[in-house]
Amino acid sequence: MQQSGSAALASLRRRNPACYAIGRLCGTLSAQMLVVGVGWHVYAITHDPLALGFAGLSAFLPFVTLVLVGGHVADHAERRIVIVIAYAIEALCALALLLVSATPLHSVWPIYLLLGVFGATHAFWTPAMQAMLPQLVTREEFGGAVALNSMFYQIATVGGPVLGGVLYLIGPRAVYGTCLVLFALTSVAMGLIHAPTRAPTPPAIGSTRRFLEGLRFVLHNRLVLGVISLDLFAVLFGGVVALLPVYASDVLHTGPVGLGLLRAAPGAGAAIAGVTLALRPIRDNVGSWLFGGVAVFGVCMIVFGLSRSFALSFAVLLISGSGDMISVYIRAILVQIATPDEIRGRVSAVNSMFIGASNELGEFESGLTASWFGTVPAVVIGGALTLAVAVSWVFLFPPLRRLKHLH
Repeated sequence: MQQSGSAALASLRRRNPACYAIGRLCGTLSAQMLVVGVGWHVYAITHDPLALGFAGLSAFLPFVTLVLVGGHVADHAERRIVIVIAYAIEALCALALLLVSATPLHSVWPIYLLLGVFGATHAFWTPAMQAMLPQLVTREEFGGAVALNSMFYQIATVGGPVLGGVLYLIGPRAVYGTCLVLFALTSVAMGLIHAPTRAPTPPAIGSTRRFLEGLRFVLHNRLVLGVISLDLFAVLFGGVVALLPVYASDVLHTGPVGLGLLRAAPGAGAAIAGVTLALRPIRDNVGSWLFGGVAVFGVCMIVFGLSRSFALSFAVLLISGSGDMISVYIRAILVQIATPDEIRGRVSAVNSMFIGASNELGEFESGLTASWFGTVPAVVIGGALTLAVAVSWVFLFPPLRRLKHLH
């Protein structure tokens, strides 16, 4: 297993895996900057936590509506072309946000509308990108490649919020303009991949059944269903991303730079865990590692909710990112290896739908519960529910608990 990390590092010398890694890095960096810029922009206009929840919902609803369509497209078209077109559209959306921010804005509805377009494009590029990686590396390289690309993702998750917070000191236009450039670079990098990225011709079955094949596969595979649904409910209840602008402004009394640091902390912890996993992949007791990572994440959310210290808040978010990275790593390898290539796009779409529900719908849930109970109680309750989910899944999915090896 250690050799897989070395093989994945060596693969970056080849054009296709390198372009993929660069494109994912630029796309994630831009998306994370956008989260900080839009979050601070919306809260500056409304001063309402629920508005932040609606921002998450605006991106989630188009995503969850179209992601199964996106998975179907990923299994019937050149995945590389799908990604190139989707990121080109996101570059145009960043340009539209730049133009919107240049005018006095008293309503957040134009921002919500553009977030909806981002959500729709997300539904197409995500399953295509997830399904394409196994086509660019060998099976021996795949485990390490997942860890390496997750590490690059987390590096962008660290750098994006900090850079977004610093640029927001100039104004939202600086954030949106930089996002425009990075989304365009992502589209170009993915376009430079020279490899066949179309899935094998699917079996001749009915169109409706073919469309739902990914969902059927997930529902009948207890390991895949367990690991995907565990992440869904853990992050749905335990995520605090949408409330970070409120914490930064009203609880910890810091500004855009402080918000960027808080937003970057989970990514920093995940990047550290990603480097470790790339060099020393998990060999044994995979199920125990998975549930342990989720439990650490839940405890960190409770401590974060009760903290009034910026240093402590930053530290527990850092640790939470490491715990979350373990489940991300296990889920990514397990789902892709367990799935035949001809339906990998559709299964990736289902996986993305669960992830999107946990992230985007979780942001709405955070904003809604914060408006009902207050910001601090909402975060503490969410962390406690995450722990309850981890304990419940131990008994609901025995094959996942007993899982020893990923391969």
